[in-house]
Amino acid sequence: WGVQRAQGQGGAAPALAPMPWRCWGGRGVPVSAWPPASPFEGKTSFGMSVFNLSNAIMGSGILGLAYAMANTGIVLFLFLLTAVALLSSYSIHLLLKSSGIVGIRAYEQLGYRAFGTPGKLAAAIAITLQNIGAMSSYLYIVKSEVPLVIQTFLNLEEKTADWYLNGNYLVILVSVTVILPLALMKQLGYLGYASGFSLSCMVFFLISVIYKKFQIPCPLPDQGGNGTLPVPCAQPPTPSQTAYTIPIMAFAFVCHPEVLPIYTELKDPSKKKMQCISNISIAVMYLMYFLAALFGYLTFYGRVESELLHTYSRVDPFDVLILCVRVAVLTAVTLTVPIVLFPVRRAIQQMLFHGKNFSWIRHVAIAVVLLTFINLLVIFAPSILGIFGMIGATSAPCLIFIFPAIFYIRIMPKDKEPLRSTPKILAACFALLGVLFMIMSLSFIIIDWATGGGRSGGSH
Repeated sequence: WGVQRAQGQGGAAPALAPMPWRCWGGRGVPVSAWPPASPFEGKTSFGMSVFNLSNAIMGSGILGLAYAMANTGIVLFLFLLTAVALLSSYSIHLLLKSSGIVGIRAYEQLGYRAFGTPGKLAAAIAITLQNIGAMSSYLYIVKSEVPLVIQTFLNLEEKTADWYLNGNYLVILVSVTVILPLALMKQLGYLGYASGFSLSCMVFFLISVIYKKFQIPCPLPDQGGNGTLPVPCAQPPTPSQTAYTIPIMAFAFVCHPEVLPIYTELKDPSKKKMQCISNISIAVMYLMYFLAALFGYLTFYGRVESELLHTYSRVDPFDVLILCVRVAVLTAVTLTVPIVLFPVRRAIQQMLFHGKNFSWIRHVAIAVVLLTFINLLVIFAPSILGIFGMIGATSAPCLIFIFPAIFYIRIMPKDKEPLRSTPKILAACFALLGVLFMIMSLSFIIIDWATGGGRSGGSH
């Protein structure tokens, strides 16, 4: 394709060596080993790419971080959040460096280049599980929040049996009318405006959480009418459910499957430019995560629930501002689902239809099957917390820590960086950290299940 591109600009075809990392044009942008699905010039601007990646990072996890802070305390929470954010940025650096060496901008193809078919399948399975978990958590929010919004609009004090207050019907309706049409777009860059609007909704959520801190009394009023509950504002954090805290934080910064597709569609792409986009996106979401967790926690302390909006409902179910916040959050998570669906569809195509030309029938069919499966999971799963905890403890460490590091070690030529060079030693330590993280998280969760500590609820 690089030869054809040079000829198309009026010059004779240059003699390109058949090496997968050979670049065309002297810009350091490798093209000769791009996947067949990406032979086009990126058209997505820097700003739109920031919106898309920020939206990929941000999820309904912002609703669960106040609960995580209640289990860890402010200082430990800040340390863990900072560590995960920095490690995510370093991980993206490894991905981009590996991509630049071999000219591949698909996560699964990096796995294939490093370890052959097993590497490609491992990456594709991890991406599929991770993003199915993410989309399930988004739609679980839709299932639980849309009936409350409609109930508030209709000024109903108690939920009725009408179909329009049934979360199972409503999540299907939202999936068919909103999510599916956006998921059928051919390119990810087209969702930039939806991503920008989604981020605006979450900024509104953050402002409202900060405002409500100074409006809600503590202790909270007792819904049973017996005065106030004897829970002091200075109640120390309780250690229950701590097993889910670290997976929640790791899950909250997973955007790695989306990095390379966004890089592919970036206008005038370069590694430095994409790393800057990644750092800005991570920094913005880090700030939003911390402020939302801090002010949510300082509002309710030890009584904050795993889904923050449910806690506000205990104060005033008909609060107009909280109603608007619910609508904003629902809009944000609904618009995020199509962006998360893109890399899942790409992973499935890499596993089952690699090397085949683009087909609209296949493109539509995969989206429909995925949304159908996720809707069934959301409708019949009693709690999303267990699903999220297991996925966050397995696929998230693979995508953030283990795969980027071992792909980098295998792909980077030994004549450029020997195995005992500092960058490869750091990458090996990074992979080991991911393995330890996975073992620790899984152990905590299994112990929590065995002791009956799990509760329903939770979110991405």
